[in-house]
Amino acid sequence: MSSARTAYETLEPFHVLAYFNPGLKTALDATGLSAIAFYTGGRGAPLGACAPSVVTSTFYNFNPALIEPAWRDAVGVGLDRVSAARYAMLDDQLRTILGDALDDPAIAELAGAFEGAVTGLPLGGRALAAAWASSEVPDAPHLRLWRHVAVLREWRGDNHIATLITHGLDGLDVVTFHEADLPDPTVSRRIMGREAIKFTRGWSDDDWESSVDRLVAAGLAERTDAPNKLGIAHRLTAAGAATYDDIEAETDALGETVWSSTELTDAVTRMRPYVKTILDAGVLPGTRKK
Repeated sequence: MSSARTAYETLEPFHVLAYFNPGLKTALDATGLSAIAFYTGGRGAPLGACAPSVVTSTFYNFNPALIEPAWRDAVGVGLDRVSAARYAMLDDQLRTILGDALDDPAIAELAGAFEGAVTGLPLGGRALAAAWASSEVPDAPHLRLWRHVAVLREWRGDNHIATLITHGLDGLDVVTFHEADLPDPTVSRRIMGREAIKFTRGWSDDDWESSVDRLVAAGLAERTDAPNKLGIAHRLTAAGAATYDDIEAETDALGETVWSSTELTDAVTRMRPYVKTILDAGVLPGTRKK
């Protein structure tokens, strides 16, 4: 596994705690926003009060009809207010989940290591990462750490979008392509399923079916006889699977110059106990205790 892939797999749960945690309702009550408006405002806040089309462009696979009114609502409340509510929520959640470990000197050391990586990032053509890299840096070490990881996560995302564009995949087609069954079922990946995608990304059944039709016409997918347990009724062809592998490999390759340094490799390794504690807390999707 490449250094970039290892970093992504390791750090992603730490980052997405901002979007899935028990404190979300309190944050929504504090801002008066819906969940999608809070997500859109919190993630897009570093872009400033720009046109909604800019946000939908950087988010890439969401329906503009979902994101644009959500963005207007967030801007109406105040992006600084949304950002402050998100950091207050993160502060509370990290204190609850990590407990005494939050005072480890290693937290500040890790924040410093990732800050060094952020400072040296090439940001040309990476709009969302560039915005995040210019955002305010919190004082608390654990929040600084989260902010720097967020910059690096959005930087990878911008690289991924560039790779998707070169392969001719846009908007919803990206999602139906990623969610498709693979010829090799042993390949491990994170998927959400048809209904979760439609709900969180704002697409309809007709949108979904039209997208699958486009993948089939392009020779990237084929329909299956029946949907799987996640409602997916199409799989990638051999050509589609090869394209999938190329996209992932190219995305990772774009990050290798950053993640292959000894200091960052060590920092990612040192993050593992903290990430494991978050996973063990059972607040993230797929980790919730029954």
